[in-house]
Amino acid sequence: MKQKISLVTVVMVSVFFAFPGCKKFSNPRCSGDKNLVITTNIFATGLHNPRGLKFGPDGHLYVAEGGYGGKNISTNCQQPPPPVGPYMGSDTGSRISRIDMNGVRTTFVDHLPSCTGGPGTGSAITGMADVAFIGNTMYGLIAGAGCSHSVPDIPNSVVRINPDHTWTVAANYSNFLLSNPVASPDADDFTPDGNPYSMTVGNGNIYIAEPNHQEIDEVSPKTGEIKRIADISILHNGASDWIGPTTIVSHNGNLYFGTLTSFPLVQGAATVYKLLPNGTYTPYATGFTAILGILFDYNNNLYVLENTVGSPTPSPGSGDVVRVEPSGKREIVTSGLHLPTAMTLGPDGKLYISDWGTGPIGLGQIVQVGFTCQYVGADTQAD
Repeated sequence: MKQKISLVTVVMVSVFFAFPGCKKFSNPRCSGDKNLVITTNIFATGLHNPRGLKFGPDGHLYVAEGGYGGKNISTNCQQPPPPVGPYMGSDTGSRISRIDMNGVRTTFVDHLPSCTGGPGTGSAITGMADVAFIGNTMYGLIAGAGCSHSVPDIPNSVVRINPDHTWTVAANYSNFLLSNPVASPDADDFTPDGNPYSMTVGNGNIYIAEPNHQEIDEVSPKTGEIKRIADISILHNGASDWIGPTTIVSHNGNLYFGTLTSFPLVQGAATVYKLLPNGTYTPYATGFTAILGILFDYNNNLYVLENTVGSPTPSPGSGDVVRVEPSGKREIVTSGLHLPTAMTLGPDGKLYISDWGTGPIGLGQIVQVGFTCQYVGADTQAD
């Protein structure tokens, strides 16, 4: 049976890994007598299922966390069938953390909803899925709420974070999905409230990638209006053809999204697509596995976060990040990641990755990947 992103089977591993110090690559950003040196370090720890993350205008890193999950079960609405369901929810199990540039974490917003999946999901936890900024205003994406996640009093939604660190629903995503079904919903693990996974900002609007219903949606944070701009279920439906858009980014006026694909994972089956203005989409980069994050750097290089490589199920230690240059050349810039779930580019030009994004409470961490140019033959040490 196919399972979607919120239903990733978790392999619990208690060993805490250190990352390799550095790697050397040739790179067009460096002059001819220099190599690009890549360093990988653990930047912050102590997170609870970290998911989407962004830097704010204050220079701090903000991380959405899935949280603790829940114990309540709603019986008066449609739940995914066992073993995926039933979901067990909590009104207050997740949070948003702020991390300063020294890696020190503080709670920025708490008492946000969270839920725990059924045994077929490895009891995977879903809560806050992502954060984004429009000017100085933070928005959060709630994915672990709604009646079908056993949080009936709070909808899946885009929320506006207030100056006093409380939150207000800016757009009711559950209501939109329930009122506007996609062309070909899949019954295997269909969740009426959806499982929105990531969001990005472009032209003052918010764009959401939703893998369970398979759609890309546009949200006006000013009015709360939501409209579907791509129904991916039209062309990709059924267990064998489900692709599941998990991650979305705006770059140079265009939208791009990455896909997960069905379980068991087929190596090389995931794709990064470019979304066209008419709602169709075309492959931009292919041959990846279990994509959960994409971004472009200032040199138009594409970075692709693969949750698991070389295994039919999500497995700790098998995640990586692949850089794709405009020429098409590819290099793995870091590997050995543990169930990574999202990444962002910092103002310092470094990558920041949510690692152990699905796993035991408190094991989540942020991995930092840095890039520097050094003379050929120079000795290098990890930071």
